[in-house]
Amino acid sequence: MAATKHKVQPEKIHVKKGDYVMVISGKDAGKKGKIIDVIMKKGRVVVEKANMVKRHTKPSQTMPQGGIVPKEAPMASSNVMLYCQECNSVTRVSFKVTEDGKTRVCKHCGVNLPDNH
Repeated sequence: MAATKHKVQPEKIHVKKGDYVMVISGKDAGKKGKIIDVIMKKGRVVVEKANMVKRHTKPSQTMPQGGIVPKEAPMASSNVMLYCQECNSVTRVSFKVTEDGKTRVCKHCGVNLPDNH
């Protein structure tokens, strides 16, 4: 019997590229930073200066010396939570419908969260 391949469904991620988040679990719990990249298919995000790994690079034209370069690795989107800089706390997102459309709002203080696109 042939093995069936399941179609990978892209996960719905609660944060966007450019959002300011706090890491809530894992080795970097408590660190804050902006989201650099979102990988929808795998449900992962890359946060600046969090989940740093060391990449061993071969010498190349751009880096003739080669060496060990620290870089951010992707982490599960469930490990981060949106951080509201107005009320200085982690928060969930609420949506408010206006004449312009839907806007994201902080659950705690009610301030509009910046739309980074």
